[in-house]
Amino acid sequence: MDRLAAMQAFARVAETRSFSEAARRLRVSKSVLSRQVAALEAELGVRLFHRTTRALTPTEIGQAYYLRVSRILADIDEAEQSVGLLQGTPRGRLKVNAPMSFGYLHLAPALPDFLAACPEIEVELAMNDRTVDLIEEGYDVAVRIGRLSDSSLVARKLAPMRLVVCASPAYLERMGTPATPAELKHHECLLYSNEPAPEEWRFTTPEGTPWPVTVHGRLCANNGDTLRIAALRGIGLVRLPTFIVGRDLQAGALVSVLADYVAQDSALHAVYPQARHLSPKVRVFVDFLAERFGPHPYWDLVE
Repeated sequence: MDRLAAMQAFARVAETRSFSEAARRLRVSKSVLSRQVAALEAELGVRLFHRTTRALTPTEIGQAYYLRVSRILADIDEAEQSVGLLQGTPRGRLKVNAPMSFGYLHLAPALPDFLAACPEIEVELAMNDRTVDLIEEGYDVAVRIGRLSDSSLVARKLAPMRLVVCASPAYLERMGTPATPAELKHHECLLYSNEPAPEEWRFTTPEGTPWPVTVHGRLCANNGDTLRIAALRGIGLVRLPTFIVGRDLQAGALVSVLADYVAQDSALHAVYPQARHLSPKVRVFVDFLAERFGPHPYWDLVE
């Protein structure tokens, strides 16, 4: 048994939850892939997958084995990338993680241009709103928004992230425009549940003093696009980054309020493990993102 090929086969099946899709990505037949995984299970003496007619999922042992295998394969890829560095041609498979809203609205439309510019790089994009462990889960690079907490990662600022509190003209006409954060107690606010304290909105006074305000609202969601739609429908005030509502502000569909009180202390970053620092595929991808989105992101430009 070719142990490396079997490990690659297992990893792709674990990632795609499909023998057919894994075979397509590896450009081998499904039967060959199935034999490789079966041989690996026989060699290890364990079952790596739960198999039913409707689903294929790693067993507990399979998931633990995948975390280790993905790191091994990443190290092998990194070794191959060091050769690419000498050759000057970025190549290989790039595993990227990004938040849902930003990934869908801005990263996904940018990827075709990146792939066209780097024909020897393959991109695997995973989008979710949890903070992934890049090393444990085998990611080469992640896009992160807001304050960074993991100092073990290399970070590069891609663009400023500007927050706004906004509402539809219809809502403001019906309920009035708040002049200070204290007046939010009279308003319906749309809450983002992925924040540590969704009902606490942070502001600053003109003198720079922190001014946290407790708000309330009947809609709380873990997705910014859902809150944007509710704001457009006149349900309430929302606090979102301009990469989500920038076009609505430009079109007048949403109106910014309390701009003098909203702290602008956050940014969009690309982060990656120290071991990926000199990887050509990571370097060229981060350079592409920085040029595409910063330092003056298009979603903030006034038309």
